[in-house]
Amino acid sequence: MAWTYEKAGVSLERSDAWIGLVKKIASGASSSRVISGVGGFSGLYRIGGGKALAACTDGVGTKLDVARLTGRYRGLGQDLVAMNVNDLVTCGAKPLFFLDYIACGQLDAAIFGPVMEGIAEACSSCRCDLLGGETAEMPGIYDRGMFDLAGFAVGIVEEDKIIDGRDISKEDLLLGLPSSGLHSNGFSLVRKCLLDGRGALALDHNTAGYGKPLSEVLMEPTRLYVTQALKAAASGAIGGMAHITGGGLEENIARMLPATLEPSIDYASWERPPIFDLIKERGVDEVEMRRIFNLGIGFVMAVKPRDEQRVTSLLAALGEKAIVLGQVS
Repeated sequence: MAWTYEKAGVSLERSDAWIGLVKKIASGASSSRVISGVGGFSGLYRIGGGKALAACTDGVGTKLDVARLTGRYRGLGQDLVAMNVNDLVTCGAKPLFFLDYIACGQLDAAIFGPVMEGIAEACSSCRCDLLGGETAEMPGIYDRGMFDLAGFAVGIVEEDKIIDGRDISKEDLLLGLPSSGLHSNGFSLVRKCLLDGRGALALDHNTAGYGKPLSEVLMEPTRLYVTQALKAAASGAIGGMAHITGGGLEENIARMLPATLEPSIDYASWERPPIFDLIKERGVDEVEMRRIFNLGIGFVMAVKPRDEQRVTSLLAALGEKAIVLGQVS
């Protein structure tokens, strides 16, 4: 069977239409302090003194269901933080603090203790304070053992140093930073093609290319790109940055580009993690793969050709191997 996100129950078209509606509604509730709002990786709010706050919110999607099946919860904490702070830093903002929201049918310290430990550890690693949050026990809304997670991150940036893509031009290079695998997107499709129905793979399936069970591969936490992004931003050589989440490389890179430009990606310029080959073998065609998954690239920066060596060198000093995966056209 050929699997698509639509067949798995997720419609990107409905999502795009909903974002359009939200933008229309939100426009009537915004003041002149709003620099950028709905639709970006983060919203920007002018606070005076030449500074702006950046803020965003996100969750980890149906990766939660795989966590429940595998009993692996700690990594969800890093997933939750990463899905927020990786968005936040795309404008050059330094994360200040993070808040979490847990909604569940019944409080269970064996589940939520590891989640909170993962959140705290991830916040510490990117120097972002864990300020607080809310845990809501809602029996009747959530069945026992079921829960949802959301996160909220706030950062700060000087207005004259906001990275908003306006200086990107044709032939600028796209530098990609490797992902750790699936991160936290596309799991509704992953569950359908790998874990559901006849021919479903066992969670202890020894995944080719990893030498470890499928459960570990699927639950590998989302990488944190805060240190790399802020170091690159401080160089003054970055025209735009994109966190590669739902929508894949082309859609997310397009979000950082001026409207007249588009990304030109060489999909053969890096080696994909084996999990993507497995998903493709299980019935997801290449076009759909590119629309849904990061395919091994979790964060992208746009730089002038003259600045490529300088940026790749400073990233290498952080242990990061940047990949030239295409250019702006």
